[in-house]
Amino acid sequence: MNLKSETLAEIEKVIPQYPQKRSALLPVLHAVQADQGYLSDEAMEWVAAKLGIAPVNVLEVATFYPYFRRKPFGKHHIRVCRTLSCAMNGSYSILDVFKEEFGVAPGEVSKDGLVTIEFAECLASCHTGPNVLVDETLYQHVDADKAREIARKIKAEAK
Repeated sequence: MNLKSETLAEIEKVIPQYPQKRSALLPVLHAVQADQGYLSDEAMEWVAAKLGIAPVNVLEVATFYPYFRRKPFGKHHIRVCRTLSCAMNGSYSILDVFKEEFGVAPGEVSKDGLVTIEFAECLASCHTGPNVLVDETLYQHVDADKAREIARKIKAEAK
């Protein structure tokens, strides 16, 4: 597996901060995903060897936390909250707008590699829903027009 030298340095720096190497699993997985874009089988096997644990222990963590991705994602990650308050305010129709704008099904990468859209279980802002998280930017009170505006902005930045 080819990790950037900066990522390798970060991993070497973080491991000694823990009393047991295995305890560094979460920050190491975050570093590898930030470098590679997702956690491939090869990456998880490398992490297991690096930390001296079984590959299944890495898989357990990678599949438990929704932040970790097991397949490549688009350049931008669009998450639409679907918990009760957001759903009651129209989040399902907001996801439909993004599906239409980018021609992609939830969990898939758009043909141009620009986006992956999916539902999120909670974006921790129930009083401002529907909420949409694009990469690390939270959009609140999103309606269909605002969703189209977000899509236009993403497309414009890609050009």
